[in-house]
Amino acid sequence: MCGINGFNWDDKQLITRMNTAICHRGPDGEGSYASAMFTLGHNRLAILDPRALADQPFWDNSFKVAIVYNGELYNFKTLRKELEDSYIFKTTGDTEVLTAAYLAWGADMVKRLDGMFAFAILDTRDHSVFIARDQFGIKPLYYLFDGKRFAFSSEIKALLEIQDVPRTLDMDAFAHYLRLLYVPEPYTLFAGIRKLPPGHSCVYKEEELAIERYWAIPQQPILRSEADSRRVLTKRVEKTVEEAVSRQLVSDRPLGVYLSGGIDSSIVLDCATKAHGRMDTFSIGFELTEGEEASKFNRDFAIARDTAKHYEANHHEVCLKGDDVPDLLERATWHLDEPIANATSVAQLELSKFAKGFVDVVLGGDGGDELFGGYPRHRLAFLARRYQQFPGALRSMLSVNSRLKKLNFPSGSAMVKLFHFQKDDVLRRSVNSEFVDDRTQIFFEQHYIQHSEKEFEELLMAVDLASWLVDDSLMRSDKLAMANGLEARVPLLDLAVVELAMQIPPEYKVSTTNTKIILKEAFRHRLPEYLFGQPKRGWFSPGAKWLRQKKVEAFARDVLRPEYAPATSELFNWDEINKMFDEHVSKESYHYTMLFALISFNLWAKKYRVTLG
Repeated sequence: MCGINGFNWDDKQLITRMNTAICHRGPDGEGSYASAMFTLGHNRLAILDPRALADQPFWDNSFKVAIVYNGELYNFKTLRKELEDSYIFKTTGDTEVLTAAYLAWGADMVKRLDGMFAFAILDTRDHSVFIARDQFGIKPLYYLFDGKRFAFSSEIKALLEIQDVPRTLDMDAFAHYLRLLYVPEPYTLFAGIRKLPPGHSCVYKEEELAIERYWAIPQQPILRSEADSRRVLTKRVEKTVEEAVSRQLVSDRPLGVYLSGGIDSSIVLDCATKAHGRMDTFSIGFELTEGEEASKFNRDFAIARDTAKHYEANHHEVCLKGDDVPDLLERATWHLDEPIANATSVAQLELSKFAKGFVDVVLGGDGGDELFGGYPRHRLAFLARRYQQFPGALRSMLSVNSRLKKLNFPSGSAMVKLFHFQKDDVLRRSVNSEFVDDRTQIFFEQHYIQHSEKEFEELLMAVDLASWLVDDSLMRSDKLAMANGLEARVPLLDLAVVELAMQIPPEYKVSTTNTKIILKEAFRHRLPEYLFGQPKRGWFSPGAKWLRQKKVEAFARDVLRPEYAPATSELFNWDEINKMFDEHVSKESYHYTMLFALISFNLWAKKYRVTLG
């Protein structure tokens, strides 16, 4: 787990500045290589083979190729055995396996990798650079290419060290952010800077950049034909998840588990304890003054404590005070590179700092909801599909019930818009009307939904997996852990788990009354019973309440002024925004979601000195 940088010219001072900009990603060392052909930089967080022999940029034995690499390769031992007949290894980690794999198989090597990764390989034989990002976008990778200059980095802030790179707002990306509260790939909010999409690689050679997809979410046949298939599939889910967690425990540094109190992280703890023994676990709670509200927001915190005790884990807890939110939010905004309007980022940053005092690697439960149907919207979509299969006359009669009438929602991109997008009336009140249009729905239609024949709930799960998980959840997990030099792993997104999950019928995942059915069945006999039947709370923060606390309110009101970030102030309707804030604080109306999105954007715009061009 590290930070990588590079560009297609020789500039030792620039690569040093880029490495310094993201040194938090690699506190264990820094290295660079500069030539007229290409310059590479690396910050190292040494998890496997921490010896200096494995420092990067790393050259193969014949000095034909050099690599800078961020991530972990979980099948590196298997690949190493396959390569040992043709390559003599001098290190014990996974970096050298990647160089040997490239020498043996070329660009096709990426199709054989199981892990989380973003890497660049400089090939001196043909003066090319091969770059790849893992299948799910667990590790970030940004690039810029203007037809002549090509550069890449693990974080945008390093690319901004390059002279004359504009800090101009990308208007399409801004419109998408307003709708989604995050920026979908390949966009970033900086015009000219893009994300390399998950499952993609690129080759830079002779001032040309060729990007191609090497992996896509598998569209497997549904497994309904096996004898007693439900029982067989349930056992397969248990075995596959268990093996995935075991694979991702490889480390030469201490490991732990983020424990939220939910099913997914508890499954990870169960499997990790079985494979590794007693684990360190980490949870975060919130210091709130109102007893009932404190109980609501700390319910999972209390459950996590009980679960840690059940597994005899070394449990560590930290509590977040509302007065600490302004400073944490400013720091989170810097580390995220572009705004993600999710107040959980504040808690994640504090938790990762706390956990780093004990371990260097943490495992979390990301991906379980998207793969196995864990969100209430998945259950509601399943219910709507079944309801809409009733004859029209019967539905007309039943629709007298207002709750049932709501199940007559549309399919396709219109359904995704219903569940994921901010509403027109909210946007029109707070931002200029030119951004209130259908461009995000069109983007989703073209990018994720076109020609899809998936059922309601399957489509929502697929969109969650391909978009929200990558550009909101996983981006927060990586950036806010690496802000403190902590590696975050996501074993439920192991390739084997994903490939199996894609074959499981939707009715084995969600029903009219339940979610993540088969995953719960697979581990019901192993987990404490009190974990089942809990309402879906997710890992969330009391952001709406924070905005009503004096210190946070004063901070937020200061941020929500046209003078705070004047270069972008003309985008917003400030009088209406102030009215929304007043209504929220007085509890006349609930405006937390949009207010937090605007706060996050304005913080970012000032901190990164963004202009409108």
